[in-house]
Amino acid sequence: MAQHLIIAGGGSAGWMAAALFARLRPAPDTRITLVESDAIGTIGVGEATVPILQEFNRLLGLHEPEFVAATQGSFKLGIEFVDWGQIGNRHFHGFGDHGAPIEGISPHHHWHRLRTAGRLGDPIDRWSMPALAAAQDRFAPPEALRGEAAEYRYAYHFDAGLYAALLRDYAEARGVTRIEGRILDVVRDGESGDLRALLLEGERRVDGDVFLDCTGFASQLLGQHLGTDFVDWSHWLPADRALALGCTRAGRFTPFTRSTAHAAGWQWRIPLQHRTGNGLVYSSAHLSDDEAAALLQANLDGEAIGAPRQLRFTTGRRARFWAHNVIGIGLAAGFMEPLESTSLQLVQTGLARLAELLPAGPADPAIVAEYNRETIGEYERIRDFLIAHYCISQRPEPFWRDMAAMTLPDTLAHKLALWDAMGRVPMLDLESHQEPSWVAVLLGQQRVPRGHDPAADRLPLDSLATRFAQREATLATATRRLPQHDYFVARTCQAAAA
Repeated sequence: MAQHLIIAGGGSAGWMAAALFARLRPAPDTRITLVESDAIGTIGVGEATVPILQEFNRLLGLHEPEFVAATQGSFKLGIEFVDWGQIGNRHFHGFGDHGAPIEGISPHHHWHRLRTAGRLGDPIDRWSMPALAAAQDRFAPPEALRGEAAEYRYAYHFDAGLYAALLRDYAEARGVTRIEGRILDVVRDGESGDLRALLLEGERRVDGDVFLDCTGFASQLLGQHLGTDFVDWSHWLPADRALALGCTRAGRFTPFTRSTAHAAGWQWRIPLQHRTGNGLVYSSAHLSDDEAAALLQANLDGEAIGAPRQLRFTTGRRARFWAHNVIGIGLAAGFMEPLESTSLQLVQTGLARLAELLPAGPADPAIVAEYNRETIGEYERIRDFLIAHYCISQRPEPFWRDMAAMTLPDTLAHKLALWDAMGRVPMLDLESHQEPSWVAVLLGQQRVPRGHDPAADRLPLDSLATRFAQREATLATATRRLPQHDYFVARTCQAAAA
């Protein structure tokens, strides 16, 4: 019997799900239906991503120039952090490392040894190819370079609404059926508790076998109708509101996202071709809505487009992501604030995990348990990485003092303790952010460890200093070979048109 996969909700999450399962059907005769209402709308802010979105687009067969042109996109080498840790601080979390291991030891240990000996200075960004290219607004894919200068990755900025439209065209061309309408209620099996159908306005019924909840913060299926508990992490990540506001493009067309810390939160800047996306994430306990709006509007590059739109949220996750025959995807499953651009990553990895595990018939409880285990682990590792940005701050404002004084999750407390002792970052299962990312954030906020890996003491200091100088010179030369970001984006869109 053919399986009917129902996707409740559109937006980026819903249409990413529709596109992926149209490409990778659980069974050849699987039917896919997406139900959404134009009256509800989506968040629709400019979206910043991480490099794995390239894999998703490649899997679908989306040509990069066409994707960039259709979504008014630009390229992203990482995130520039301004005024984090302390006012005046500036550092970069790039999609790359700080050099290859030396004698099997990560380069930041050797950097620490040279720094301690007075042979090397800050910042470690000097040995990051993405950081150097971003500082000069230069960009090209790593294939344009050779050797160690090519050891980096990149992501995108784009208009999320345009991306959803692109994926809708893709999915509908491959047999996905879209139904317009609000979901008013559901029908559940009296014995198993599984969902059997969605009840829509106009007395319509849509029956299905598996349901993906892509209804955003409402979490209509997983949260409301199945009553799946929400695990609240706001005691660790207390920012509970955001204002989003676009502005006309002005100033630098940067190949990076900028995150600027303020007294009670932080502001994002996402450069697109047709506008710049801006937003302020803040704690309502430390900043009023009116103050937040004034702060955001006073820190725009260009002229505001419309009025700020407010989002209210609680950081956390559902206790289960797969319950009965319902799987939560995107905001319906949980919310991680956008500090490290993990929103679409969690959509993509959730869908990829589901594509691997979803059977053609009823799911064995062991499959459901494994999906939940892996997804919970991914959310918790991202949670720890986000908390680390806040809790190591030395800023004096009440919001930041509260963050520095919090009791940390055991996993993060252990990570920071080992880092402080010897500069080692223990990698746990299901980590999204690997050692170079932690190094960039911790050293970027001047969280310099007391010691380093003892094995780093084996090489002569002169030899190490020469290696670091050679890498710095190699990267500087490679950076000069890269075109300006605005030129590369224009050339990419020309290739799409051709």
